[in-house]
Amino acid sequence: MTERTQTDTPGPPDPAPPVVHRPAGLTTAEVAERVARGEVNDVPVRGSRSTADIVRGNVFTRFNAIIGVLWLIMLIVAPIQDSLFGFVIIANTGIGIIQELRAKKTLDGLAVIGEAKPTVRRDGVAAEISTSEIVLGDLIELGPGDKAVVDGVVAEADSLEIDESLLTGEADPVLKRPGDAVMSGSFVVAGGGAFTATKVGREAYAAQLAEEASRFTLVHSELRTGISTILKYVTWMMLPTALGLIISQLVVKSHGFQEAVARTVGGIVPMIPEGLVLLTSVAFAIGVIRLGRKQCLVQELPAIEGLARVDVVCLDKTGTLTEGGMDVTELRTLNGADEAYVRKVLGALGESDPRPNASLQAVIDAYPDAEDWRCTESLPFSSARKYSGAAFSEGDGEDSTWLLGAPDVLLPAGDPALGEIDRLNEQGLRVLLLARAAADLDSPDVAAGARATALVVLEQRLRPDAGDTLAYFADQNVTAKVISGDNAVSVAAVAGKLGLPGAANTVDARALPTDRDEMAEALDANAVFGRVTPQQKRDMVAALQSRGHTVAMTGDGVNDVLALKDADIGVSMGSGSEATRAVAQIVLLDNSFATLPSVVAEGRRVIGNITRVATLFLTKTVYSMLLAILVVVSQVEYPFLPRHLTLLSTLTIGVPAFFLALAPNKERARPHFVRRVMRYAIPAGVIAGAATFASYLLARHHYTGPGALDAETSAATLTLFLVSMWVLAIIARPYTWWRIALVAAMGGAFLLVLVVPALQSFFALKLVGVTMPWTAVAIAAGASALLEFVWRWVGRRFPA
Repeated sequence: MTERTQTDTPGPPDPAPPVVHRPAGLTTAEVAERVARGEVNDVPVRGSRSTADIVRGNVFTRFNAIIGVLWLIMLIVAPIQDSLFGFVIIANTGIGIIQELRAKKTLDGLAVIGEAKPTVRRDGVAAEISTSEIVLGDLIELGPGDKAVVDGVVAEADSLEIDESLLTGEADPVLKRPGDAVMSGSFVVAGGGAFTATKVGREAYAAQLAEEASRFTLVHSELRTGISTILKYVTWMMLPTALGLIISQLVVKSHGFQEAVARTVGGIVPMIPEGLVLLTSVAFAIGVIRLGRKQCLVQELPAIEGLARVDVVCLDKTGTLTEGGMDVTELRTLNGADEAYVRKVLGALGESDPRPNASLQAVIDAYPDAEDWRCTESLPFSSARKYSGAAFSEGDGEDSTWLLGAPDVLLPAGDPALGEIDRLNEQGLRVLLLARAAADLDSPDVAAGARATALVVLEQRLRPDAGDTLAYFADQNVTAKVISGDNAVSVAAVAGKLGLPGAANTVDARALPTDRDEMAEALDANAVFGRVTPQQKRDMVAALQSRGHTVAMTGDGVNDVLALKDADIGVSMGSGSEATRAVAQIVLLDNSFATLPSVVAEGRRVIGNITRVATLFLTKTVYSMLLAILVVVSQVEYPFLPRHLTLLSTLTIGVPAFFLALAPNKERARPHFVRRVMRYAIPAGVIAGAATFASYLLARHHYTGPGALDAETSAATLTLFLVSMWVLAIIARPYTWWRIALVAAMGGAFLLVLVVPALQSFFALKLVGVTMPWTAVAIAAGASALLEFVWRWVGRRFPA
């Protein structure tokens, strides 16, 4: 078939196009009537916990209940000094509630900004409305990337293809025709249309799935799981230890009921790592607030932690490394085609698609529509096909069918034009092939025998921050893999311009093996992959995960949805399709790829610092249990009153932990949280407890007469404080000026208590004589030296 050019010879007028009935949708009165009947889409938007849940979750905890009972007892039988631990818990719980409410406000605000707004036709006018405003019977328009938010029946279809894989597991898109059912949660991959809502609210299919899914956490949090495991074992160990201590102090010893109760409570309270859960919640909440200020919506809190553990990040080129827009830089005709005629074809193709992608939009901007051409049939672009098409009735009555898409898909292997295309791709340019089809558009092999007519050369706009972001990942030992549906050579050129390591080794995904192990080997050996289908993206994520990698996937198009869903962490651009935003755990609302390092850094800060301070809390739990056991076995008074351990906990754990938990931390999160914490907490707690009890026993033999018990307690407190300070000094490494100042300030505060008479009296601490205090210091020094040795030995013997 030869190309024909338009002439100026007047011909018969075109027949009037058939009148197509376009449903107008509900009227305003009908909408009001349905709202009055309650037929609205009242499914709550996935978001943060309610205010009541936040208060309940922070107040009504297992350990708060234990401490609350002990606090009430102490308020009755002991001075207010021994009840300070209760006021500290109230303050800590209040801080936790306030921070989580701040995080809720941030999350809810961002969720409104990032909420998808479906287009609904009412009174014949299409307008975007909130999902919650949809009513039964509404006519909802659909285009590529749109998600069906309610169940319905197709009313209009223009080559409408819907992916239902997230609901049914069926990978192939389903071609929908008027009258076919549409399930909420499915999304459009090609074409367009409209459907009438038949089920809204909690009756919709996706709402039922969401309610089922909400019963468990969608993103695994090793941090929270680990802390829960630790607390479970602490609870079981604490119960018999506390019971033995109660019997020991109330029955065996007889120094007065009130003091026996006080010392019993003083032994039980420090066993509880009550601040650990609180500090974890605060750290997560502050992380959400910090990221919210950078227009980053964290849809599931543990996702902050998950991204910090990532060691492979898979990047989609378009929309991630490059900006969405493109520009046509050149038009090259092939096989003697007339350029003026080609421009008309391109203009008509642009007009045939009501929802053009970025490539076609560039064509529309460059070539105006040929108004005398009428589109008789269209084939929307699909990432699986890699091309779009349309059939036209030209102005002179001639019919023609045209395809526009990937040259290496439309042209047979060995075609001479492919060499020229490769050279353009090597420059980082994107090339589309315009070809005249020999078959009808609805033919399954419409691309077979297509005649190449022209090359459309597009220049992609690189994101200015993409290079720095890739450099950040390389510096942090996070491997970046560029996985794109575009031509492999073109993708490699873009990656090379941005300085991606391994960009020179590019792989055409059509040559990738299907076996998971073989695919994983190819992925480990290469960094850039082109011509990747949506299913291959999903397979690649699974292959990387099979090698033990924690995988993050970024994307913004419908072709990324399956991979985003299966990745450990899915990251979507705010301007991406509704489907990608729905399945992603993290949405970059400002569409800035440069925000990703901030998310990684925030996750690392949370995990690294919680691991750090958890060692402080659990060291206290270990030495408290050991002291209680030694007291029961030795049949002596418990050495401390609650006021002593409140002071020690505040200075060596509470205040330092708060600052350390919020400090910068760039270390990549490592697995085995429980093992890494306990390998240090157990030996540190044993050494601290043994040294303190040794100092206490020596003091019991040294002091006699009235006031001996207070002097013994003071000596033991001095030893425990010094050893705990050494634990803090180790945890605070590597040192910075503020960390040194923090440790010094805690030491200065304790010294102030020892020298100010009023504070001495308030905390019942007074060092008596010279021999025993210096003996306590010597014991603490020896214990600290042993602690330093064991700490280093454990680090070498049991590396993380």
